[in-house]
Amino acid sequence: MLRITVISIFPEFFSGPLSLSIPSRAAAAGAASYRIVDLRDYTNDRHRTVDDYPYGGGPGMVMKPEPFFAAADALGVKAPVVLLSPRGRQFTQTEALRYAQGEELTLLCGHYKDVDQRVADHLATEEISIGDYVLSGGEAAALVVIDAVVRLLPGAISDVESAETDSFYEVGRGISAPSYTRPPLFRSYAVPDVLLSGDHAAIARWRAQEANRLTSERERNQTDRGAV
Repeated sequence: MLRITVISIFPEFFSGPLSLSIPSRAAAAGAASYRIVDLRDYTNDRHRTVDDYPYGGGPGMVMKPEPFFAAADALGVKAPVVLLSPRGRQFTQTEALRYAQGEELTLLCGHYKDVDQRVADHLATEEISIGDYVLSGGEAAALVVIDAVVRLLPGAISDVESAETDSFYEVGRGISAPSYTRPPLFRSYAVPDVLLSGDHAAIARWRAQEANRLTSERERNQTDRGAV
């Protein structure tokens, strides 16, 4: 079983999503368990303060290191301890597979302007970002990571072969080919003839060609954006 611990100032953020669909099924199958922790429970003042003004001045508030360290100590968390942060390396299927193969995963959710750097340097074992944009907090990013990870666990998905053909499932695999279902003709938009042919070898070739084409287009688009 993979035990996932989430430390956040908004624990209620997770109650709905983790009770639905694949995350719920993974828990019901005994493949995952969720421990959602309120960071404010590990403060030591009557106001349950988790943030303060930044040293050196400037706008915004910074989350204090003490509550994060106190929570981690009390809970006895083990690596990987992941800080969700725009500074982190991009989350990919490689990380999802690695986390799914472990026994524990701890996710630290920041909020406000920033998190004291000592959390990243001396508590978290890694920093992960889900993209080059900024969210209100780490909670939404944590849910992205959880969903990507638990769907890989035994019993989470009834059709394992379906997951194994997903985009990026294996290292080096790019985007999967497009999918179609009935009806074969909808508002004059037709399903590609090859998919209706019954020729499985031809269908396999078409899917491989489309996957390569879409992956190449995506890579070109990313390169073009980077060059702007």
